[in-house]
Amino acid sequence: MNRVALKSVIGGLANGRNFNRYISTAVAVRPLESSEFLRRRSDGVLGAFQWRTRMMMSTGSTGETTPLAEKEQKKESSNDNGSVVVSSYWGIQRPKIKREDGTEWPWNCFKPWETYEADLSIDLSKHHVPKTFLDKAAFRTVKSLRVLSDLYFQKRHGCHAMMLETVAAVPGMVGGMMLHLKSLRKFEHSSGWIKALLEEAENERMHLMTVMELVKPVWHERFLVLAVQGVFFNAFFVLYALSPKVAHRVVGYLEEEAVQSYTEYLKDIENGNIENVKAPAIAIDYWRLPKDATLHDVITVIRADEAHHRDVNHFASDIQFQGKELREAPAPLGYH
Repeated sequence: MNRVALKSVIGGLANGRNFNRYISTAVAVRPLESSEFLRRRSDGVLGAFQWRTRMMMSTGSTGETTPLAEKEQKKESSNDNGSVVVSSYWGIQRPKIKREDGTEWPWNCFKPWETYEADLSIDLSKHHVPKTFLDKAAFRTVKSLRVLSDLYFQKRHGCHAMMLETVAAVPGMVGGMMLHLKSLRKFEHSSGWIKALLEEAENERMHLMTVMELVKPVWHERFLVLAVQGVFFNAFFVLYALSPKVAHRVVGYLEEEAVQSYTEYLKDIENGNIENVKAPAIAIDYWRLPKDATLHDVITVIRADEAHHRDVNHFASDIQFQGKELREAPAPLGYH
């Protein structure tokens, strides 16, 4: 077999560009083990080539096992259900991360260094008074949307929060994407605004992941989420392309309404209308809450996040209403 392969290689080299037709791709060559190779090393160069390749994959120059070899050794394991679990990142072992108390970190969607303690000292009553025509148009648009959502959800605060977060996570992603593309087109920095807006989008998504631990939407609510997200994403994309300053103002007013909605949620918890259940584990780790945290604590930190998003977007709009670009002012990175 090795002699045939060697003749094919020689023939291919002799015939230049027609080399490929001398090698059959239909034959699968089995890698040789060390003992088998030593017995057959005089049969040709193909076995030697395979052995050398195998050695390069499994050992380094010092003879120590490389990550790729570890991947070959540990690339598959089985869980309790018998299904295959991949244990490495393309030959690099997945790092084991632990909490401060030594227990294993359970979340793959965020890491310990992405967690934080919410700033609860923020002023929740701040309101941007609309003065210009565009400000008034943005304010009235948001107020009309609030009326529709209140009519539909009424006192179902959990479902209302779920819908609110599926919408609130869109503007940061759209704004970050648009600024990213602008940065590429104009070869200029964004002063951190791309990252700040994407941080906002991720923070809002984590709000949704937390709410989903408490509320299970029914089929018509899931359908409503699809419809609203499809309409809102495209509408906000067009608005941001036409006028980023108006788009950020709209988001600022949306966040003001979110603060008000979560305040009403907290009042019903305090009045006993909603059971103050134990906080979900994901919320305890994400906001570094105490182990005995409750739903009241979770809604409190989410409301604080919304107030921070309110400030960021009104700030972004103010910059552009002054005739400047966002990159001319440093972005509030890490300002949840």
